[in-house]
Amino acid sequence: MCIKQTPMTLNLYKKLSYALFAALVIFILLTFKQYGISNDEQVQHVYGQLLLKFYSSGFTDQSAFMYKNLYLYGGFFDLIAAFLEKILPLWVWDIRHLLSAAFGFAGMIAVYKSTLELSGERAAFLALLLLAITGAWSGAMFTHTKDVSFGACMAWALYYTIIICRHLPRIPLHLALKLGAAIGFALGLRIGGAFAVIYIIFLVLIAAWLNARTLKNKLDYCWQSILSLLPAGAIAFCLMAIFWPWAVMGSDHILIAAKSFSHFAFDMNTMVDGEFVSIGDVPRTYLFNYLSIRLPEIFLLGLLSVALMLIIKIKDIKLANSLPEISVAIALLTPLLFVLYDRPALYNGVRHFTFILPALAIAAGIGLSKAFDILMPYKELRLSFIACCILLTSNTIYTLYVLHPYQYLYYNHFAGENFKEAIHDWEGDYWSSSLIDATKLLKNYIDAEETKLPNKHNQVYSVAVCAEAFQGSAYLDKRFNITEDWVTADFYMSSTNMNCDKVLKGKVIGTVERLNAPLAIVKDRRDLTGEDRRPHAAPRD
Repeated sequence: MCIKQTPMTLNLYKKLSYALFAALVIFILLTFKQYGISNDEQVQHVYGQLLLKFYSSGFTDQSAFMYKNLYLYGGFFDLIAAFLEKILPLWVWDIRHLLSAAFGFAGMIAVYKSTLELSGERAAFLALLLLAITGAWSGAMFTHTKDVSFGACMAWALYYTIIICRHLPRIPLHLALKLGAAIGFALGLRIGGAFAVIYIIFLVLIAAWLNARTLKNKLDYCWQSILSLLPAGAIAFCLMAIFWPWAVMGSDHILIAAKSFSHFAFDMNTMVDGEFVSIGDVPRTYLFNYLSIRLPEIFLLGLLSVALMLIIKIKDIKLANSLPEISVAIALLTPLLFVLYDRPALYNGVRHFTFILPALAIAAGIGLSKAFDILMPYKELRLSFIACCILLTSNTIYTLYVLHPYQYLYYNHFAGENFKEAIHDWEGDYWSSSLIDATKLLKNYIDAEETKLPNKHNQVYSVAVCAEAFQGSAYLDKRFNITEDWVTADFYMSSTNMNCDKVLKGKVIGTVERLNAPLAIVKDRRDLTGEDRRPHAAPRD
């Protein structure tokens, strides 16, 4: 049974959505400077600077395509950041974090508009709320510059795919161009943007199968759709070429990048339920495991609701009239089935598949909204369901508040008895973002020491960092020197992820904590001698 929402109710949810958007803008502007630098940011920003040189030199400076393995990725985000660095009076890392958050916000708009198109204002508000309280998106959107920006572009590609469903096989030019732009920007970040192309191909084939009777009509349907989509392909290719020039500088470059995306492996471990696992040997269920513990409980309830309703009403669904919903299903199932079939090297939890979170939010928002409709005639059940949703949402918001500015570390209650257990058994601060606070602890410690011992002034201390060197040097002053000689280091800073904090001994002089769980430590090693100064392999406990 489906209950129609009244105009007054629709207006209420619309106002709630706009209020949430306003709150998110305020949150971004107030907090974007509080997030630590991630350990990939320096190389990504250098890549953006080199791409800028490539264009400013008239295509003669091609050092961008010889810089590490960054040529395998598009530079859409990094090129913009490198340009903004030249014109904005902000620290470069703050610029990147603000820009990344803007992409994350844009992705939320796409989720709202997509869900609005599919199921109305209430479902749209719920989908927006679910994505906003998902730490793997709203907490990651400041520092996961490549992942969230790509996810936002894919969310807009999905939105235009949903709109296009209603016009197949003759797609208006303006819609084809918008779809092409979204896909082009996605490809300008990662070869994974090809997923959006696959979604369109699957959609056209399914639409032809459902809406055309004879084989000839089906072929004609596909042909007309292809012709309508040619402008989308043209603009997508042009944008990809602009932001990822290496991709079009060789006939096999795109294939090389695709192969690397599928089987990108190196000597690195990840955590799976308390066990160290090589990223090339992760179980096929790795992504599903992490989704089940990284998504808030209310999010999972929405997914469960939509799954149950599909099972119950499967016989009543008219597929020919459900192409928009089918497009969301394709966007969800294709990457998940790809992971199960291809078993690519995975690590950092859901990070590399952040782009499926918007589609999951759309499905979960619709699931919760439909559940409210079904329970409408049953007052007690409806009130109990609403109370449960409010409690789960409130608990998640409180947890995110306490974790700030490390919301991307959020785990739900299925990950362990408490947060401390969760980040021990699963991946913790893999970006080492908590070093922003660890450096403050070290500076405060030395400030206090110099106050008590004036003769300590002007001394330079060597600091070993279990992260990228710039993640420490960016925040420390001239009294500190980041060293690669860990044996002689005076101090040691490290996140607790993968037990890296236990590689070097020393007296713990500071701990960055959230919810009683240590995220990073600072150790004083100046009194150590002999073997105690040498690094040891991180324990696998």
